[in-house]
Amino acid sequence: MEPLHLTTVRRNGTLTVSVSGELDIATTELLRGHLLDLLREADSAPRKQVALVIEVSRLTFIDAAGLGILVFAHNAAQRQQTPLLITGVPPSMRRLLRLTGLEGRLT
Repeated sequence: MEPLHLTTVRRNGTLTVSVSGELDIATTELLRGHLLDLLREADSAPRKQVALVIEVSRLTFIDAAGLGILVFAHNAAQRQQTPLLITGVPPSMRRLLRLTGLEGRLT
């Protein structure tokens, strides 16, 4: 099992969190808490001109719980009108998104 690692960069009105390792039921709360913090930060920014990017190219595994956290973040960002983009989607995750009907919604 490869641990989940999160790295956040703040630049030019964009909060980018790079996610690497395994995102599964054992690690989703770590990502959920981090994304909630970033969404609060974006929501409290002056003029609310902050976007959130979740970069997942170094994600080695994702299960249904991991997908659920991404859907949660997407919905929370929409509610507060914070642009959210998921980038670097590896082929195996893109297939999973396609099979679950989430491809057009999250990417």
